Amino acid sequence: MAVTLYAGSTRFSTHEADRVTRHSFSFGPHYDPALLGFGPLVCHNDDLLQPGGGYPDHPHSDLEIVTWVLSGVLLHTDSTGHTSPIGPGSVQAMSAGSGIRHAEVADPASGPTRFVQSWVRPDSPGGAPVHHERAVDLAVSGLVPVAGAGGLPIRTAGAALRVARLAPGETVALPDAPRLHVFAATGAVQLAAGPRLSEGDAAQVVDEPGRTVTALDHTDLLVWSFRRPGAS
Repeated sequence: MAVTLYAGSTRFSTHEADRVTRHSFSFGPHYDPALLGFGPLVCHNDDLLQPGGGYPDHPHSDLEIVTWVLSGVLLHTDSTGHTSPIGPGSVQAMSAGSGIRHAEVADPASGPTRFVQSWVRPDSPGGAPVHHERAVDLAVSGLVPVAGAGGLPIRTAGAALRVARLAPGETVALPDAPRLHVFAATGAVQLAAGPRLSEGDAAQVVDEPGRTVTALDHTDLLVWSFRRPGAS
């Protein structure tokens, strides 16, 4: 049983002329053998793109790619012919399958665009690429499923992303799962009997059921939960 805090100030960061990316795990030239992922979660990037900046056409395969936009508008295009703008409070889930190419660029008319993107390993390789997206109503209380169980489909059993927009003093119960990745995208929260998380901080919670978090400020909270393979 453990709760481990990863401060945002210690995260790997990539600085380019048109973007800044903060990485929760080893990524590209940033390598730490102790930070290769968390369960099937192998990438958790926090991107800030300047207008018109971002990622030109590039390939992926055998990944479930989940994107949550915090501000601005992200323009998505891919090799299946899908094109869409993704705005704040919207989620995109893309199964790369046997191979897909896509591009992600900040809408020049929207100002800087910030989004959090997660890569999760699927249960099985291959398959046709699939794309889903939808707007999410964050006016409801508690954590709202956005990908995995109750949200957009992904091909990793037992993996789910939930999001909450919390007011100061609001408390939510964390999912009952053996592995949780808790990320304060904005604001700050207090993990019950655990650390405080400020903007950009993450906590990995292992085998600690019944945990709650309380917002200390207006906060966007992102929580990945993972069940063990074969668990119901």
